[in-house]
Amino acid sequence: MKRDKFGIVLVLMLFIGVCVLLYPSVSQYWNSRTQTKAVENYQDILDSIKKEDYGAFFERAEGYNADLFALDDPLYDFRELDGYFDILDVSGTGVMGYITIPKLGVELPMYHGTSSEVLNIACGHLQGSSFPVGGENTHAVLSAHRGLPHARLFTDLDKMEVGDTFTITILDRTVTYQVDRITVIKPEKNDDVRIIKGEDHCTLLTCTPYGINSHRLLVRGTRIENAAPILHVTSNAYKIDSLVATPFVAAPMLLVLLVYLMIKYRDKGSKPLISKEEEDEWLKE
Repeated sequence: MKRDKFGIVLVLMLFIGVCVLLYPSVSQYWNSRTQTKAVENYQDILDSIKKEDYGAFFERAEGYNADLFALDDPLYDFRELDGYFDILDVSGTGVMGYITIPKLGVELPMYHGTSSEVLNIACGHLQGSSFPVGGENTHAVLSAHRGLPHARLFTDLDKMEVGDTFTITILDRTVTYQVDRITVIKPEKNDDVRIIKGEDHCTLLTCTPYGINSHRLLVRGTRIENAAPILHVTSNAYKIDSLVATPFVAAPMLLVLLVYLMIKYRDKGSKPLISKEEEDEWLKE
């Protein structure tokens, strides 16, 4: 009976170990697939909208940006403007478009606002900053978490360098930004995300240092011409990161080891995995 009890405990310990090993990779993969699906759903919805109607959506967003720039302090006075959450919400889901960062291999849907619900799964647009549709007198700020066990998001944002590019796609318009400045600031400082007259910027924002989150990492881009047509990668061509795939390779190996140990343990003709004295001592603890 005691030997059976020991075998059950051994199996449970190995099973729990496999689950712990797989959780980060499984959750990251699932979240990435969810993000990809959100982008695909957004594109599907666009197919149901007449392209001649796109102009009205952009006109409203650009009008909001102009009104925002006219405020004394847009980052604080944005509440004077109405209709924020309706602008560019063509799908009714809060998705206004998506951001693509080639260097990081990241493509994320963009949602209105920076609530915890948004930042846990995607990229959020900071209310009080310009809508990321491009144009003079605009500065859009997009934020996402880093270091989450279940999602990659902006985890690798610190790998961005001056000269790297990222794109924003809204409806049928894609705008490209080239990184021209990278700064680290305290949370209460906001001078680096203010609108600069006559300029067109977009800043990517996340917490730093990794795991401490006492400051904010700002990766600012300035608008440049699109280098080439942006090709969207569909789910059929989804690439699994090697770090995500590794646990899936290791898990079957652990399961094989588990089966081997169980067979060897139950083989009465085999030498016990531990001595009777060691087993009795272990069961007493």
